[in-house]
Amino acid sequence: MSTDRDAMTMAGLNLIQQALTIYDRDLRLAVCNRRFQEMFALPDALVTPGADFADTIRYLATRGDYGDVGEVGDFVAERVEIARAFEPHYMERTRANGTTISVEGTPLPQGGWVTVYTDITRTKRQEALLRARSEELSDQLLSYSEELASANRELQATITALEEAKRQITEAEARTRLTAEMMPAHIAHVGPDRRYTYSNRRLTSVMPGSRVDLIGVHAAQVLGPETWAVIGPELDKAYAGTPSIFEFTHEPSSRRVRVALTPDPTSGGVYILSMDITEESQTRAALQQTRRREMAAQLTSGLAHDFSNLLTIILGMQSRLARMGLTTDARELIDATIAAARRGGGLLNRIADMTGPREHEPVPTDIAAFLGDLDTLARSALPSGVALRIEAEADGRYLLDAGMLQDSLLNLVLNARDACAPTGVITLSVRHLQETWLEFTVRDTGPGFTEEALVHALDPFFTTKGGEGSGLGLSMVYDMTKLAGGRIALGNTGAGGQVVLRLPLRPAGDARPPGLVLLVEDSPDLRSTLRDMLRSAGHSVIEAASVEEASALLADLPEISAVLSDVVLEGARTGIDLATLPRPEGCALVLMTSLPPEDALHRAAAATAPVLRKPFTAAQLDAALNAGGRP
Repeated sequence: MSTDRDAMTMAGLNLIQQALTIYDRDLRLAVCNRRFQEMFALPDALVTPGADFADTIRYLATRGDYGDVGEVGDFVAERVEIARAFEPHYMERTRANGTTISVEGTPLPQGGWVTVYTDITRTKRQEALLRARSEELSDQLLSYSEELASANRELQATITALEEAKRQITEAEARTRLTAEMMPAHIAHVGPDRRYTYSNRRLTSVMPGSRVDLIGVHAAQVLGPETWAVIGPELDKAYAGTPSIFEFTHEPSSRRVRVALTPDPTSGGVYILSMDITEESQTRAALQQTRRREMAAQLTSGLAHDFSNLLTIILGMQSRLARMGLTTDARELIDATIAAARRGGGLLNRIADMTGPREHEPVPTDIAAFLGDLDTLARSALPSGVALRIEAEADGRYLLDAGMLQDSLLNLVLNARDACAPTGVITLSVRHLQETWLEFTVRDTGPGFTEEALVHALDPFFTTKGGEGSGLGLSMVYDMTKLAGGRIALGNTGAGGQVVLRLPLRPAGDARPPGLVLLVEDSPDLRSTLRDMLRSAGHSVIEAASVEEASALLADLPEISAVLSDVVLEGARTGIDLATLPRPEGCALVLMTSLPPEDALHRAAAATAPVLRKPFTAAQLDAALNAGGRP
C-alpha cells in the first residue's frame, strides 16, 4: 500500500511545471521530480536518491550555470555552508543560457529542506517590455497582465499541491521515526565512511556506556575499542556485500547482544540492528544444559547399571573370601579390593548426580544468611592453617537455587583448600555485575591452574590429584551453573587460582515478616527440630499431626501466616490436601518430604506448592516460606 502511495505521489510531482527537490539533513537527495533533471540538464547520477548536494552544485558551477564564480571549490563550499543553515529563502537568478529562475526553499522540522524552482523568463521579459513600451503597448499590457494572472493562479495551485506533498512526506517520516524509536532494539545506518547517518535512541539501552551523540561520528568512537574489535571485522564483510547475523558479549556491561548487518546498495553504507538478548541467552544455556544432561543420562544409565551389578558381585565374592580364614596378606588384599569397589560405587553415585533429573529451583534467598550458613559449613572442612574470607558487596534477597549454589561453592572452597594447603587464604567475594549478573568469585593463594587445567578442568574425570581425585567436582559445578543459565570462568590472578561463577541477577521481593506458622508433622522428634528452626527465625509456632487437626486450627486462627507440612501424615489424607482447605489471605503453604523426585506423591506435591527435600537447612526453609506459597 505504501509503495502504491509513493508511486502516485511521484506521478503527481512529475506533472507540475516547477522543478522540486527534497534534500535531507546530511545534504543527500531524498526526492526530486522529472522537471528538476530537465530544467538543469542533469545526469542520472545527480537525480538519484542519495546524490550529494555538493556534487550537484559543483557540476552546475563547472558547466557555467552560475556564470563566473572564480574558484569552483570555494564557491561550492560557500553554497554548502549556506545550505546547512536551513534558513527559508527566496531568490531569483539568471542562468548562463539566458533563462531566469526563482528559487524558493523551506526547511523541514526533522532536518533538510524542500526547494521549488520556477522558470520566470517569460515574466521577466514582460516586465522589461512594460518598462520600455508602457505608453505604446497598453493593449498588450492588458493581455500580458491577464496571462500573468492566469500563470499566478497556476502557480498557486502548484504551490498548494507541493504543500500537500510536503505534509504527506513529513507525516510518513514522522511515523517511520516513531516506529524506529519504539522498537526494543538499536536501529542505525552508517555511511561508506563508517560514520553514523541515522540512529534511534536505543543504543545505550542495548550497550550501556556507549556514546549518545552518534550522527556524523565514526562507529569505532561510538562503540569503544573492545566492542569495535568484534563488530569492525563483521562490518567490513557487510561493506563487501555479505550480510551477517552474530552474537557477542558486550564486555563493559556483560550483556549478550545479537547484531544484524545488512548492506545498503543505494548509498554504499550498512544498516545495523542490535538487540539485548541477555535473558534469552541465559534461558537458552539452561535448556541446552538440561538437554545435555538428558543425553548423558541416557548414555550412562545402562553402563552405570552394569557396573553396579559387577561391583555388587565383586563385593559379595570378597566378603565370602574374607570369611574363609585366609592369611593376613590375603586379608589385606581383600580389604583393598573392597575399598576400591566401594570407591567405584561412590563414583557411580556422583555420575548419577550429574546426569540425573535434578531441576533448577530458584527461591527467594537472603544472601547474608546464605553466606553465613556457607561459612559455617566450609570452615569445618578447612585445616587450621587455611583461612577463609568472605567479602560480600551484594546484599538483599535474590532468586537462587540455594542448595545447588551451596554445593557448587563448597566444592570450589574444598578444591581451593587442596590447592593451597597446609597454609593459605581462600577468599569468596560476591558482587553485582552491571545489574546483569550476581558474581561469586573463589580465589586461593595456591600455585594456580596449569595451562592444561585451564583448558580441561571442566571436563568430566579430569583431575590433577592423581588417585585421590575423581575429576567430577568442577564438572558438577559447571553443570549446576549452566542449569541456572549462568557462566563459569577459570583463571589465575598472579597470587593463585580463581573460579568465577556468574548467575542471572534476579532480585526477590522483601522478606516475609515473622508470623504464626502452622507446623504439620506426625513425627514428634522431627517436629521438635523444625519448631526450633522456625523460632530461631522469629516465628511463633503452632503444631498439628494430621490434616484434620490442621483444618481445625486454620478455621479458628486467622492470624496464621504460613503452613509448613510434611507430605505423608497420620490418617488417610496427605499434606497435599491442605492446599484445598481455606487459608487466611496471604498464608503461604510449603510442603516437605523425603520421597524421591520421581515418586508420584512428590510430583503431585511439587505441582501444588514449594517442596523442601529432607534434610534441609534453616536458610532453605526461610527461602521456601518467603516464596509466598507459589509452586
